Amino acid sequence: MSKVRDHGGGLDGAIAAYGGDRDSWIDLSTGINPLPYPIPDIPARYWTDLPDADAQNRLIDAARRFWQVPDGVGILPTAGVSQLIAALPRVMPAGAVRIDAPTYNEHAAAFRHAGWRSDPNANARVIVHPNNPDGVMHTPSLDEVNAHDLFIIDESFCDTCPEHTLMSYAAHEGVIVLKGLGKFWGLAGLRLGFAMAHPAMIEQLSEMIGPWAVSGPAQLVGASALSDLVWAKQTRKRLAQDAPRLDQMMIDAGNSVIGGTNLFRLYQTPDATRTNRYLAQNRIWSRCFPYSKTWVRLGIPGQDQDWQRLSNALDIS
Repeated sequence: MSKVRDHGGGLDGAIAAYGGDRDSWIDLSTGINPLPYPIPDIPARYWTDLPDADAQNRLIDAARRFWQVPDGVGILPTAGVSQLIAALPRVMPAGAVRIDAPTYNEHAAAFRHAGWRSDPNANARVIVHPNNPDGVMHTPSLDEVNAHDLFIIDESFCDTCPEHTLMSYAAHEGVIVLKGLGKFWGLAGLRLGFAMAHPAMIEQLSEMIGPWAVSGPAQLVGASALSDLVWAKQTRKRLAQDAPRLDQMMIDAGNSVIGGTNLFRLYQTPDATRTNRYLAQNRIWSRCFPYSKTWVRLGIPGQDQDWQRLSNALDIS
């Protein structure tokens, strides 16, 4: 398990190195939807009162409907998927975990800090589905899943392709499916994530995390977003058109496509550091990786002017 914990974002560091202000930059270093779900009006009481059970139940009901969570599977909303990632290694005594690299590095970090060791023949396994950064889909058999005491399925990027969800696996003991509103809905600052698992596991996680993990505004916005099926359908259609558009731009600029999802794309470049630096000089922030000298990941541009700026920076006429 790698000890390197690198992330997208960090636009403040890019500004410090290359100048400008936030409004002058396009941040393509993350897989966050650049055209987010529109925030509804939030009554003042959601800011001043403690989160209540009715609002929590409305949020859970909306999550169950949207993600078609099987009957009998528990749902726990939390302050982001990251909160769950940090807690999950402590639901059982430390043992051996399998986390195939490359993938989202916070899973390995969380297990390492909880005293777990890395081993391909492990009693716990984590898969990111589709995987970040290459978009690889996983198709584990139920026998494979049931061979582990703990099987975590991180579907943070699966809402662009709901037909591939592994949500049905959440009905099996030891399986936990993770979802969040940060990527597809573009609401990373809302800090709203969900665990779907056997009720006993949900109860254990709830006790570990404690009360009021989700703020009142997040309860309201989350329930609204998860109930807006029209917005979700339109967003999937737009992203399905924009991802190949970005691929073609990068191919025309001399790069090749490795993979990705409809929220981010991964490219093979002659020199990732040079590409990152060149784009940054044009106030476009991209993602490099400490384990590859040639991989560059780009999120999907949002506004028309963002597409044009990227095209100009890549010198595509």
